[in-house]
Amino acid sequence: MTTTTTRPGAGVAAAGEDTGPGRKRRGMKSPYPLWFYMPAGLFYVVLFLIPTGASFYFALTRWTLFDIEFIGFDNFIRFFQEQALVQGFINTFIYAFVTSGAKVVLGLLLGVLLTSQIIARGYLRSVVFFPVLVSTIGVGVTFKVLLDPFDGLVNQVLGWFGITGPGWLTDPAWALMSVALVDIWKGIGLATLIYIAGMVAIPQEYFEAAKVDGANSWKNFWHIILPLVRPATTTVIILSLIGGLRSFDLIWAMTRGGPGFTSDVIASVIYKQYQAGFYGLSTAGNVVLFIVVAALIVPLSAWLNRGEKDA
Repeated sequence: MTTTTTRPGAGVAAAGEDTGPGRKRRGMKSPYPLWFYMPAGLFYVVLFLIPTGASFYFALTRWTLFDIEFIGFDNFIRFFQEQALVQGFINTFIYAFVTSGAKVVLGLLLGVLLTSQIIARGYLRSVVFFPVLVSTIGVGVTFKVLLDPFDGLVNQVLGWFGITGPGWLTDPAWALMSVALVDIWKGIGLATLIYIAGMVAIPQEYFEAAKVDGANSWKNFWHIILPLVRPATTTVIILSLIGGLRSFDLIWAMTRGGPGFTSDVIASVIYKQYQAGFYGLSTAGNVVLFIVVAALIVPLSAWLNRGEKDA
């Protein structure tokens, strides 16, 4: 007769004990001691928290390099009374939504193209990504010359076909959108790269199963690619929207906010206040920009990531 013994804790878990993955995640501890995170925490405090707190304080003052006078919310009141600010706010949102929307759509289409079996696929990927590596100021100066209404190459080429080119950067109706098109051209490579990374990570078994079921290319795109690259889409939306809301260097290099205030954005209005010597006013503008970006990006990021958290 054989007797079977069971070790304490072995076998079936006690009744009511939670042994699922939720318990493992809740009980998971970091493999590193607390002091291991101190250098990163120090950099975060010194390079982010302290400057942010100082900005909020200086936004409530009238300051120079030698004098500080506390004036409360007067800077914010004056900032919102600026004529250019209203136009700058409108332009900022138009610019951000146009550029981010175009990067999502074009980046997705280029990602599909550059993951398919086409000739010179590697070379085309390099060509698409190349503008990302070029200096933004350099791009702005180059396109300012190319889009010159009189001597620019773009209007000269259009003239060969009998088309009179507009004043891309001098016409109020075209200035902002012209800069936005250049921004899209420069940033589309990064969006495409993110989408390519998401698409090559999709298991081929899905496409093989769809092929057995008789699915065509459109159904593969709609039912396999589009849902499974959602994390890439979220990344592209967040990065491009933040970049659009904070855009300054390309606009300043190409139009300096002109003609008039027609291509001004919040960042260029802030810089103009700084140039005029209104340091407290420009600091208040930076705080406004920080709040606007946070108020849009934080809830949008939570909404876009809700499906991944539930998965």
